Amino acid sequence: MSLFHFLTLSLLLLFLILILVLLVPLPSEDSMMDNSTDHQNRSTFLYFAYGSNLLKERLQLKNPSATIYCVAKLKDYKLVFGNHKGLASQRWHGGVATIEHCPGDDVWGVVWRMNMSDLESLDRQENVKMGTYSPVEMNVSTSNQDLSCRMYIMNSCIYAPPSLQYLQVQSPACYNKSQNTAFIRTLASFTSQLLQQKHIKPKQYAL
Repeated sequence: MSLFHFLTLSLLLLFLILILVLLVPLPSEDSMMDNSTDHQNRSTFLYFAYGSNLLKERLQLKNPSATIYCVAKLKDYKLVFGNHKGLASQRWHGGVATIEHCPGDDVWGVVWRMNMSDLESLDRQENVKMGTYSPVEMNVSTSNQDLSCRMYIMNSCIYAPPSLQYLQVQSPACYNKSQNTAFIRTLASFTSQLLQQKHIKPKQYAL
């Protein structure tokens, strides 16, 4: 990564953090009870998004049932960027988000409630059959409970920095109040780790 690219990326992230000021309200108790009942009946599932699927318009394009449930964090994991087997994304022209185990770290994201009818579509979006990502079930934490959520982890990840295009898609203008909390914390994590790792070699690059 060139010094210019690094500085540009860092400034963009810092700018986005400064203009994101709205925080998420907790879901109402009635809403939480209704959602829990649906989940127990297996008519819906909870999906934890930490990358480009933070963007409502992107996720709902092929998964129309997706509704915001809450903001949560995944404990003992960190957010990194890379490509499956080092094959750069033709859409994003750089690394894309995934997670890896890292005791003591947290990954912030948005929990979506989705109908089971959208499960196959979500798997296709994450290229599960092609082996790019694997679905897993893990617990994420809110301020008052733990939730079992589906999420996706990249296979054979080779670290690579994200493109400005990838980060700009997640512009704060696209986010509502519920998504801003996760995005603020995620961007803060991105920036902190960028500043700490500016001398790292590209294929070892992780945020």
